[in-house]
Amino acid sequence: MKVFKYNRWLVLVIVIGLLAALAISFQRNAVERANRQVDLAIDYEGLQELAQREGLPESVVLEKAKEAGISSLAVYETTFKKLNDNGKAAAIDGSKILESYHAGTLEDPSWRQLVASGKINGKEVYVVGHDPQTYKEVKEDLLRRLGSDRVTVLQVGNEEVLAVKAHYDSFLKMNLGMPTDEMKAVNDAGFHVLARPSNYENCTPDDVKAVFARLDGFDVSEIVFSGQQSLGAPKALQTTIDEMKERQINLGLIEAVTQLQFYKQDGMEEIAKGLGYDHVARLYSIPKDEQPKLKIDTAVERWSNTDEERNIRIDLLRIYDKPSPNMSLMETNMKYFQETHDKLVAHGYTIGKAGTFESYNASKVLRAIVMLGVAAAGVLYLSLVIPRLNARTRYQYILFVVFGLLAAVPVLMGNGSKIRVVAALASANVFPAIAVIFQLDRVRAYKEKARIALPRLIVTAAIALFVTGALSYIGAAYLSASLADTQYFLEFNIFRGIKLTFVLPLILVGIAFLQRFDIFDGRMDDTEGVVEQLKRILDMPVKIKTLLVMLVVLVAGVVFVARSGHTSGMPVSQTELRFRAFLEQAFYARPRTKELMIGHPAFMLAAMAALRKWPTMVFFALVLVATIGQGSMVETFAHMRTPVYMSFMRGIGGIVLGAGIGAVAMILVELWQAVMARARKANAAEKRRVKQTDGEKDCRIGILRLQECWR
Repeated sequence: MKVFKYNRWLVLVIVIGLLAALAISFQRNAVERANRQVDLAIDYEGLQELAQREGLPESVVLEKAKEAGISSLAVYETTFKKLNDNGKAAAIDGSKILESYHAGTLEDPSWRQLVASGKINGKEVYVVGHDPQTYKEVKEDLLRRLGSDRVTVLQVGNEEVLAVKAHYDSFLKMNLGMPTDEMKAVNDAGFHVLARPSNYENCTPDDVKAVFARLDGFDVSEIVFSGQQSLGAPKALQTTIDEMKERQINLGLIEAVTQLQFYKQDGMEEIAKGLGYDHVARLYSIPKDEQPKLKIDTAVERWSNTDEERNIRIDLLRIYDKPSPNMSLMETNMKYFQETHDKLVAHGYTIGKAGTFESYNASKVLRAIVMLGVAAAGVLYLSLVIPRLNARTRYQYILFVVFGLLAAVPVLMGNGSKIRVVAALASANVFPAIAVIFQLDRVRAYKEKARIALPRLIVTAAIALFVTGALSYIGAAYLSASLADTQYFLEFNIFRGIKLTFVLPLILVGIAFLQRFDIFDGRMDDTEGVVEQLKRILDMPVKIKTLLVMLVVLVAGVVFVARSGHTSGMPVSQTELRFRAFLEQAFYARPRTKELMIGHPAFMLAAMAALRKWPTMVFFALVLVATIGQGSMVETFAHMRTPVYMSFMRGIGGIVLGAGIGAVAMILVELWQAVMARARKANAAEKRRVKQTDGEKDCRIGILRLQECWR
């Protein structure tokens, strides 16, 4: 029988690397626990709309929202659509003025005189101010955006009017700068201002300074740019950075609809880097078309999970536009705000300006030791699947030195961003494979011949699952330590090997299995090896039913990969969503379905298959499925935005529940086998009885014939 030895020196390097990885993970955990403040925000316009729909004074709604826990109100740039509604300024279509003049309904003599003198153009827009401060800000911004060649000052009686060369409908939607009256109202009501400025066309440093000058004197929690460009893009970004630094204002970046990285805004990465990643927070808002479909308790749970699992620190809520049963619209929304606030506080968050991560990057020395550990693991795996290498430790050391230098030196030199990704990819695939291979070697060394009772078998399988999970978690520690820094926490960088980690561990384990077992007759001595067994598999005659089975396996594999990773290629059923919601309530972190429903139960059944001497082909299939669970446990840590402690607890919950489900599956299999054995026994007894009856009948017939002959 092939015996694969585990090089103790390589194992020692892995253990040392694990200690370094754990040190980094503890540092990461401290950084994550220090960032526990969430800005609970809502659009100021949303509360204004709520007041109007309920027929309440705006001050009453603002006071109730404050009591319910809202900390910031998002204030957007004003537009003439808003100004026409609130009456502080008006934009009048020149064609309408001419129409009124010719219809005899234009009564103001000053306007009539302008029309008569030919100064009113039907293709221009005329801006009239009713509030001095608002008019001043509008005039300033129009001149800045359109220039003096498109904005002309007219005198209508004692009032100043702006004549603007613009398309009327487009002009109504044009951004006109941050409104100081709204920001003052927000601060006076006790809220921070979540500023949402937009960019200027051909933005200049003066344009940027004008925006920040208007913010001076107000309590601003964060800036989240509106539109597809950050303020200052493309040539005045440094001015934006300098102005934000001077005022110590943090940047909020909007999570993309795929819940992966950010909604792309030109210049956002440059500003984030210039400010420092310790001045950046992630923002999430439930999509406008999705919120009406969510009940309040579901939406509240969404916020809790969002902040906990994706490092969101700005929760931008929307109002519900339809009341819940037996509640007014006001009561519905205040209940939503209050329950969201209370849920977050219950989970250990404080409410205020958005928290940010301190700038974190692990020690070069610790990271280099981690790289050496990954190199040792890679060589160890190769030695466990290549018999000649396993027998020649000298070559193992040579490979380790080569891999170790390639991995550790760039990190020590202060670079190594790419090698860290390679190390993370290796950790996510090699360590789960080694964990499963270790159990395969234990199975091969198992000598007991007596049949194991089911209770003992369940306990043995559960212990083996926990041991294998612990070994896989070594890979999780390595993966986390390889990538851990603030850029990964905020998803400026992401691990892009997610999909591969669902398939590669199966291949690595499959190779090791074929080196140890003959899947055709179960021999563990002198197996033909991987290549020869693959040749035999390819030479096998294929029946239609085999093709159908292969098709089912292929479809299952496609579904498995498509539903995994940062983004899902397939929708999730409502039943599964409800099951997930239950798990989220029952566990600190929801275990992953592929672990508790697929991988870990398969591991328990694989142990049963090995110890009950099932066909090796069945054992092989179960081992591969069991590897899915181990790989998933490690891959969870590749989602660096999720706190490391939560990822750890998610895996623990998956093992515990998966072991329970696996134990139930083992009991069901045992009962099924017992029922089938009884059925076979009864069938055999029936055949014996029938055979005996037929024999007695033949005997009687023979006796009768003899008697007839005698006569």
